[in-house]
Amino acid sequence: MLTVLLNTGKDSGKRGRVLKVLPAKNRLIVEGVNVIKRHTRPNRQRNIKGGIIEREAALHASHVL
Repeated sequence: MLTVLLNTGKDSGKRGRVLKVLPAKNRLIVEGVNVIKRHTRPNRQRNIKGGIIEREAALHASHVL
């Protein structure tokens, strides 16, 4: 995939690989950048464990080079 450089925000200066592009919202998801914590409940039907999960959040396309 494509490697980008962040030029704004708390992760400015970091480089990462683009995982997903959301063209309708003009956003993209970059590996290892803009990491958020989600508190999830366990769900046996979907085989999801509960706890705190870290994952990348989408950021605006104008914030990357």
